[in-house]
Amino acid sequence: MDVPISVLDRSPVRRGRGAAQAVRDTVAFARDIEALGYHRFWVSEHHGVPGVAGSAPAVLAAAIASATTRIRVGTGGVMLPNHRPLVIAEQFGVLAALHPGRVDLGLGRSVGFIEGVRRALGQGKDAADGFAGQVEELLSFFRGDHAYPGVHAIPAEGQSVPVFLLATGAGADLAAGLGLPLVIAPAHGERAMIDAISRYRERFRSATADPHVVVSTAVAVADTAERARRLLVPEAWSTVYSRSHGVFPPLSPAAEVLALPMTGRERTRLEQVLAGQISGTPDEVADRLGALVEQTGADELLISTSTYDPAERVGSFAALADLAGLPVPDTIVT
Repeated sequence: MDVPISVLDRSPVRRGRGAAQAVRDTVAFARDIEALGYHRFWVSEHHGVPGVAGSAPAVLAAAIASATTRIRVGTGGVMLPNHRPLVIAEQFGVLAALHPGRVDLGLGRSVGFIEGVRRALGQGKDAADGFAGQVEELLSFFRGDHAYPGVHAIPAEGQSVPVFLLATGAGADLAAGLGLPLVIAPAHGERAMIDAISRYRERFRSATADPHVVVSTAVAVADTAERARRLLVPEAWSTVYSRSHGVFPPLSPAAEVLALPMTGRERTRLEQVLAGQISGTPDEVADRLGALVEQTGADELLISTSTYDPAERVGSFAALADLAGLPVPDTIVT
């Protein structure tokens, strides 16, 4: 796996710890991930989702950048339809000014998942339809060639902040047309992901950059395949539950999740979610990640893994760092 490996954390709430603790856990986790030698640490944007505390990615990224010294920090991503492009340019211009050469800006097109959240954000369901124009406007604020006379995006104007696009909908085609890096996950199946990546590379247009594909997936590593799989169970179950109840419940221990009286449909969906993720012993995970990189031509991997016990999660990422040849420190303090 001769590609950089990065980490995405959505700040999930753990049962008994609360949302405020979840964002503090994210900052502590970022320090561990930096010590393990990973390339980037990204956070996400979710509004009004019970069980997910990551609602203000620019603020959380600022806290993480201040608590670390080397690792690149960014978003996976800012949901641009929820914001004015000028404001995002200014926010990330400030971040880049305070932490030169360490700030990334990943962008997505999702809007609030329920009507009440969309109303609170001042956006309708159709806000995502203008995503392409919003991205172009945002880029123009960094370049200083926007269409607003007398306006300067201070201190963003002239700064170099790498912008990535999350592949939702036509995201791959938009990233290609704008010459931007692409972040993609096999959410709709591996075949669809590979087709989107191929299309992106074929249509990529830039005079100054090459195509860059970041493939995102969940990974868990442990000394046995069963223990590794159980690390993924808490978040997998919360994902399944959210699809039918509209609530992402706090993460609970795997043993408690597996003992729940699930319906047949819920159990099937849980198995489907787990089947789409990567878990196993170090050798098994190395083989599967190597195959994923070969299959997709990924230039970078973005790993998103949550479990109930923060120490077990750090242990999994330490094992992944070891098998990937990252510099593992003697001790990790969480």
